[in-house]
Amino acid sequence: MPPPGATYLPGFIGTDEEEALVRALDAGEWSCELKRRVQHFGYRYDYRARMVLPDAYIGDLPDWAGPLCRRLQSAGHFRTMPDQIIANEYLPGQGISAHVDCVPCFSDRIASLSLLSPCEMVFRNGKQGSKLSAILEPRSLLILSGPARYEWTHEIPARKSDVVDGERQPRGRRISLTFRTVVAA
Repeated sequence: MPPPGATYLPGFIGTDEEEALVRALDAGEWSCELKRRVQHFGYRYDYRARMVLPDAYIGDLPDWAGPLCRRLQSAGHFRTMPDQIIANEYLPGQGISAHVDCVPCFSDRIASLSLLSPCEMVFRNGKQGSKLSAILEPRSLLILSGPARYEWTHEIPARKSDVVDGERQPRGRRISLTFRTVVAA
């Protein structure tokens, strides 16, 4: 169960759209600057500075992103169209440490679209000492706003399997597309 302020939408896209997105991403250039491969679109997030620097704009979002960004805005998930996307590739055993997306860099909503393989996302609220988790299914969308955006960290534990519906399930290749709107660059 995700924390308050999080909205989980299973089946946000269909399998044909998922396949097209993966093909488009794999036709692009993956960066190996982290322990996982990434692609930046719109603005480049600087992992060392932990912010979007003034020279971070790298160009318009790719054509494949337009329909998704318009859908996110028209459904009311974003007030303005997202203008920054990060694609993260997670192979079995890879994850991302607990974090809150840069508060001064991005607007009050963050959306993550999961592709290919399910995984567990863990949420922690340090002030309350609370921990929650949710399985993010392929083609699902997770939107973080309010408390989920600002008061809870989120992470993908680095492991090779997760417990899904009471059974241990090996992870496969997973790609997440994180949609954000830059407010400080």
